[in-house]
Amino acid sequence: MTETVTEVEKAVERGPLRCYHPAMRKEDEERIAARLAKVMAMMCVRNTKLEDIHAGRVPVTKTGDYSDVIVLDAEGRKIPWPEVSHIDDAQMRELMKEVVNRLYTFHMRFDDPEFQARIDRWDAVAAKWDEPEINQSIAEP
Repeated sequence: MTETVTEVEKAVERGPLRCYHPAMRKEDEERIAARLAKVMAMMCVRNTKLEDIHAGRVPVTKTGDYSDVIVLDAEGRKIPWPEVSHIDDAQMRELMKEVVNRLYTFHMRFDDPEFQARIDRWDAVAAKWDEPEINQSIAEP
């Protein structure tokens, strides 16, 4: 038995974040994609090694753009803050590996009811975030 658009609409209205349906309206698809993007960011990117990079003291700037902040390294080089790398190659590799593993886990466990309950809890938190926008740098071929 095939679902009617009305049944799909009802599922979308009541429902937890699941997957798309061919009969789904564009607005519903966009809304679900936005929810999915935010919950994946919350579960797969936030609370990773990125938090370690984010931790620490933020320098004071009077210009607002940190052009007045200088980092003095162990070799005595004075590096303007906007030119300082804030993450080294090893940290970037570690971060990306963790994010990829979390994304993989998210996709592999997506249909698991216990994992879906976890997604639904994080969805409520992520709902407070700004709505996502299409990123043209990856949207274009």
